[in-house]
Amino acid sequence: MSTTIPIGPFHPVLEEPEYITLEVDGERVLSADIDLGRNHRGMELLAQEKTYDQDTFLVERICGICSASHSWAASRAVEDVVGCEVPARARYLRTIVHELERLHSHMLWVGLGGHIIGYWTVFMWGWKYREPILDALEMITGNRQHYAWYRPGGVRRDVPDEIWPKVLKILDEFDEKVDLLTGAVLDDPVILGRLKGVGILTKEDAIAYGALGPTARGSGVDIDLRRDEPYGAYAEVDWNVITQDGCDCLAVAVIRLLEMKESVKIVKQCIEKLPGGPIDAGIREVPRGEGIGHIEAPRGETFHFIRSNGTNMPERHKMRAPTYNNIPTFRPRVKGETITDALLCFAIIDPCYSCTERMTVLDPSGRITYGPGELLRLSHEKTEEIRRNS
Repeated sequence: MSTTIPIGPFHPVLEEPEYITLEVDGERVLSADIDLGRNHRGMELLAQEKTYDQDTFLVERICGICSASHSWAASRAVEDVVGCEVPARARYLRTIVHELERLHSHMLWVGLGGHIIGYWTVFMWGWKYREPILDALEMITGNRQHYAWYRPGGVRRDVPDEIWPKVLKILDEFDEKVDLLTGAVLDDPVILGRLKGVGILTKEDAIAYGALGPTARGSGVDIDLRRDEPYGAYAEVDWNVITQDGCDCLAVAVIRLLEMKESVKIVKQCIEKLPGGPIDAGIREVPRGEGIGHIEAPRGETFHFIRSNGTNMPERHKMRAPTYNNIPTFRPRVKGETITDALLCFAIIDPCYSCTERMTVLDPSGRITYGPGELLRLSHEKTEEIRRNS
């Protein structure tokens, strides 16, 4: 006889509210389900009430550790509508900040992975070694997170030359720490015992579920937008797409560790080759039209769609973060695993639940039950009810 185990919406391992149910027989998971939409911030509706320049500040708040990805993707969507060419210096500066963000995102996940399996040394190492990368981001953009850096047409501020030797020194030291962590993961019997052979996501399932980023590459799916549809400076520097055929939790962990080595290479080359010139294309008007912008975020492809009606505000701004694609892969990955490993199988995708919010509720036939306006009205009514009863 099977038993249903609810996990969430609040749980020590879940950084944000999410609701998971496991159908188990004893200690073995028979099936799983995920109930998305526990966070609602109305980002897509808010975007329609702001100018294109203001939108870049808004979409940064979708995710604290993918903020560069969203603001760059939104900027690229506007640039697609306008049809403008971004100056070379701006392309290189964009790439530098984005890869530094990948370093701090992957290292944050390494620390959280240590926390989930109870390996506190890895947790403390990961978060300690991440700090200098945040310092480098602050040197370049003025902020450790939410950089206010990207804008349609380029970047907001230039970087003085005296900054780069300090950044390179941080990268050299960080590279050594990545080697240390990689050796610990590959050699430590405790980590191997918890990760190797656990949470199998076959290549066929990864493709069928539309997996993205390290989740897909850990199952041998050789995809990466930076190489497949180059943008920024990625086509002008030397680096490799990392894939693994293990299809388990260990493979995805190794992907993130080795990708950090590649990101260090990319940033160093961009600093070495950084051209002079303007940092902004000077977009003044956005004509009618539609544009898309997509970026290889740390978790996979981030996609933004913008429809312009010729004003300085988007008529429609659609956003899709990679977690929305990757969360369903939990179902085949966790099947047959123990309850103990269930949350590890979920955490391996590095989920960001706030990224999965949606503005429309559909009934089973696909008809709209609640649209953006109706959801906003219900939110206002609920807020007023709470105020009256408090």
